[in-house]
Amino acid sequence: MTHTLASQIDLAIEKIVNSKNVFIASHVQPDGDNLGSMLALALALKSKNIDVFTLKSDEIPKDFMFLPNSDSIVDYDGHSDVDTLVILDSGDENRIGKNKELLKKAKYVINIDHHISNTYFGDINIVEKDASSTGEIIFDMIKLMGVEIDKEIGTCLYTAISTDTGSFMYDNTSAKTHEIAAELLRANIDKADINNNLYQNRSLERTKLFILALKSLEMHYDNKLAMVSITQDMLNETKTTMEDTEGIVSYLREISTVEVAVILKEFHKESVKVSMRSKRYVDVAEICTHFNGGGHKRAAGFTVGLTIEESELKLLDLLKDYI
Repeated sequence: MTHTLASQIDLAIEKIVNSKNVFIASHVQPDGDNLGSMLALALALKSKNIDVFTLKSDEIPKDFMFLPNSDSIVDYDGHSDVDTLVILDSGDENRIGKNKELLKKAKYVINIDHHISNTYFGDINIVEKDASSTGEIIFDMIKLMGVEIDKEIGTCLYTAISTDTGSFMYDNTSAKTHEIAAELLRANIDKADINNNLYQNRSLERTKLFILALKSLEMHYDNKLAMVSITQDMLNETKTTMEDTEGIVSYLREISTVEVAVILKEFHKESVKVSMRSKRYVDVAEICTHFNGGGHKRAAGFTVGLTIEESELKLLDLLKDYI
């Protein structure tokens, strides 16, 4: 951790503990890192008797409803004054969806993230691109606040870190990541229960969507690129939602010949979210910047106002220069 980053963290903690209230928000299409980080930070602040509110930016996937205090994540009531607004795991202002309006309403904005593409939109910006997850940064902050990592906070942080490292398989996993995980285990978290909820709890409906997605699989460039599409018709047929696509793109990357895996998700006829994963050498974050997206070298994404077919053609044309 650089001196500048450490000083930003110290400033953020000082601001938070002296705030009239703290509102915590994160990105749309929630995942384990942003939900786990939000809840862990909120629990830590509540233990210090700080008035804290966790804000919903989007529907919470049922996979994460096991997290302690997950029912505390609610919509902003539209009336409360916002002293300090903490934004987690969001590379830019637009990622926080309907809560973007609070950036102007809040007296102070703290931006905490680990994406290299972050636009530094806060009054204080804690962007640690070498961290495995936002959860890893929140762990450091909670420790610096002098808050004990108990079972509930540990469960949230372990979920955040485990999901954003692919259960500690991705190359963003460092020695520090494992050291943090070890400390969380010593907090008596129920690792088996967490893993069951995260990785061994696929519904029959999601399984049917997974099978249908694989039927759309296309391989390109000597089988180095794997691409699948998820349409609204497929969701309707299997009685699923987009949150049920979780894990498909990572499965594609596991194919031995594949360097880049892509999933195209049709939210509307001309609104497609693209998620990309790479294995060894392709920087997918760089690719996504061509579409005003971003992320990490091995995991990134973007949203584009095109049809699935148009999105696929543009990607194929661009990817030939990288693979």
